[in-house]
Amino acid sequence: MKILVLNGSPKKEKSDTMCITRAFLEGMNEVTEQYIHIVNVIDKHIEYCSGCFTCMLSGGNCIHKDDMREILEEILKSDLLIFSYPLYCYGMTAPLKALLDRTLPLSSMAMQKIGDRYEHIGQADFSRLKYLMICGCGFPNSKQNFEPAVAQFKLCFQNGHTIITVPESPMFNAPEAETVTAPRLALIKEAGRQYAETGAIEESLISKITSPMIPEELYVEIVNGGIK
Repeated sequence: MKILVLNGSPKKEKSDTMCITRAFLEGMNEVTEQYIHIVNVIDKHIEYCSGCFTCMLSGGNCIHKDDMREILEEILKSDLLIFSYPLYCYGMTAPLKALLDRTLPLSSMAMQKIGDRYEHIGQADFSRLKYLMICGCGFPNSKQNFEPAVAQFKLCFQNGHTIITVPESPMFNAPEAETVTAPRLALIKEAGRQYAETGAIEESLISKITSPMIPEELYVEIVNGGIK
């Protein structure tokens, strides 16, 4: 499987969320070796979408001559897109959102109705693509935190999507928290193995992964105690 990881964290390899993503990929590789390319989005030159719709009216040709051309080509050659990012203001980080906006050349201006909603008809065939969202946040639980990001991801990728959200994610980069993060990373590796084998993750495993690693009150006490 050819996997394109879009790392939306400004911290790049030091990202808390990338700790989760790497564990997931390790699990996939234990089943069979994957071809993985990680793109640190913040390192790429990606102009903001101007909303001119030139790409949708001229066969996918964008007015901007930047790194998105190469990224779009790689997207179309991939089997799985992994959007790995920390939660910023209840959504994607700005660099990753700019990239997502610039995927407009994959669509045409023509629309079709699917169920109760309308969608643009694609200018390329990417029906085989699957989509995975891995998102971590610094709050102690998932309640009223991830919902906007999850809703956006589901609307953007109606089919073939899988979503993993993890609270208390700063602990993954804290060596002193290894006693609780190591078991959680083991669960995430198991999720990667399941995904590589079946293309899905058991709901019971997702539930364990998305739960707090330590009691919420203790996490808040630790965070507040570390504020100078």
